[in-house]
Amino acid sequence: MINWKNMDTLASYQELQASERVDLAAVIAGENGAERVRNYSVPMGEGLAFNYGARPVDDKILATLSKFAEEAQLTEKFAALYNGEVINTGEKRRVLHHMCRGQLGEAVIADGVDKRDFYVGEQKKIAEFANKVHSGEITNANGEKFTTVCQIGIGGSDLGPRAMYLALENWAKVNNTLKMKAAFISNVDPDDAAGVLCTLDLPHSLFVLVSKSGTTLETLTNESFVKDALTKAGLNPSNHMVAVTSETSPLAKSADYLAAFFMDDYIGGRYSSTSGVGGCVLSLAFGPEVFAQFLDGAAEADKLAKNEDLLQNPAMLDALIGVYERNVLGMQNTAVLPYSQALSRFPAHLQQLDMESNGKSVNRFGEPVSYATGPVIFGEPGTNGQHSFYQLLHQGTDIIPLQFVGFKNSQMGSDVLIQGSTSQQKLCANVAAQIVAFACGKDDENANKKFEGGRPSSIIIGEKLTPAALGALLAHFENKVMYQGFAWNLNSFDQEGVQLGKVLAKKVLAHETDGALKVYSDLLNI
Repeated sequence: MINWKNMDTLASYQELQASERVDLAAVIAGENGAERVRNYSVPMGEGLAFNYGARPVDDKILATLSKFAEEAQLTEKFAALYNGEVINTGEKRRVLHHMCRGQLGEAVIADGVDKRDFYVGEQKKIAEFANKVHSGEITNANGEKFTTVCQIGIGGSDLGPRAMYLALENWAKVNNTLKMKAAFISNVDPDDAAGVLCTLDLPHSLFVLVSKSGTTLETLTNESFVKDALTKAGLNPSNHMVAVTSETSPLAKSADYLAAFFMDDYIGGRYSSTSGVGGCVLSLAFGPEVFAQFLDGAAEADKLAKNEDLLQNPAMLDALIGVYERNVLGMQNTAVLPYSQALSRFPAHLQQLDMESNGKSVNRFGEPVSYATGPVIFGEPGTNGQHSFYQLLHQGTDIIPLQFVGFKNSQMGSDVLIQGSTSQQKLCANVAAQIVAFACGKDDENANKKFEGGRPSSIIIGEKLTPAALGALLAHFENKVMYQGFAWNLNSFDQEGVQLGKVLAKKVLAHETDGALKVYSDLLNI
C-alpha cells in the first residue's frame, strides 16, 4: 500500500537534517578528489552519464537519501503512475506521458481503449502524413511541395517542441534528414506572428495548430492571424493547416484542417514533447525515423528511472540530491547550463517543466506544506552565460546549484585548430574549469578577487547530441521533476497557477472590470 506523506513526517528526512555537511572545496581539492569524481557517476543511457562528483554529498548522505527513497516509496509511486493510477489528484486524471515512448508496466485501459495502442496509433498516423508531405503526395493547391512547417501553440505546445527542434536542426543538416525548416508562433503579441510570417514562403508553408481543448485564447488568436495572412496571399487556409488536439475538441472534425491528430487529458502540456504535440512538427521537420530515435532515447531513460537502487537511478538520484540542497542546505535556485548552442532553448523548457510542476505550496490533498518546494530554474548556454550572470554564481551572496550539460563531440563536425586546440576542446575546457572553480574557489588577499568556492554542480556528459541522446536527456529531467514532486508530496501534474490571470484577462476584454483592474486596463488603452 502506498502512503502519501509530507516529507517532514519521515524519519529519514530528520536524519538528513542532522547529517554532517560536506566541505565541497576540501573533498574536490583533496587527495581523493579525482577518485571521487570518477566514482560519483551513473549511466543515463544513450551514451550519457550523470556525474555528481561536485555535489555536496558523500557516502553517508547518499545512504540516508537511499533510506529516504525507500521510506517515501518513490519507485512504488512511479510504478503507480505508469500503471495508470490517478496520480493527478487536482484534475482526477492519470499521468501517461511515459506511455508515448514505451510500455513500462501493465496495460492501461482508459476511455475504453488501450492507451499504449492509442498513442502508437497516433504516431503512425503522423508518420504516414509526414511521409506523404515529404514525397509530394500531399501538396499545396498548385501541386508544389511544402518546404516549411510552422507550429502555432503556447506553453507546453511551444516550449518543448521548439527546444527539441533547435537541438536537432544542425544534426539533421549534416545527417541529411532536415526535411522541412520549422518555425514557431506562440506569443499573442502580434509582433510575434507578424515577425515569423514575414520570413515564411506562405504558399509552401504548412501550419500545425496545437490546442488540446481547441479553446486556448492565444493559440486561436494566432490561428486567425495566420488564416488572415494566408487569405490575403490568395491561399485557402484549409489547404495549409493541420490540428493536434483532443478527440472531443471543436478542432477534431473540422473541415478547416488537412488532418487532425489526437492527444488526451492524461498528458500535460509540459510533458507532451514525446506525444503528437512534438511528434507532428518534429516528424515533418526531420522525418518519422528521427522522431522514433528520439522516443527510443526517452524510453531508455524511463527504464533506468524504475531502478529501486538509488545509485543506479540517475533521475531519482539527481532529484534527491536536489531535495537535499533545497530543504537541508537552503538553496533556493538551480541554474541549468548546457555547453551546447543546440540546447539554447532547453533551459526555457525546463523552467516550465519544473516550475509549473512543483511551484506549489499545498500538498496532494490541498493542505499547506511547511517546507520549501520547487526551486527557481534559469539558465543560458555556455560559454555565453560565463560573460553574463556567472559573476553572481561565483561571488554572489546566494549559493546556486548548477546543472551543466556537455558533449565530447560537436554535432556538425566542423571545427578549426587555433592556438593548439579546437573550438570544441575550448568549449569543453571551459565547462571543466567552471566545475572546479565553483567547487574549490580561490584565496586572495584582495577580497574582490577571492572566491569562496563550495558552489555545487553536476554535469551530464555525452558523446554527441543525437536524437536518442536528446530523448534520454529530456526524460531524465521529466523524471527528476516527478521524483521531486513525490518527495515533497505534491501534485506535479496540474497548473492552477496559470488559470487566474486567464480568467481576469477575459473580464478585461469583455470590459467587465472595476477597481484596480479597470485602471490598469485604461492605462493600457484596452
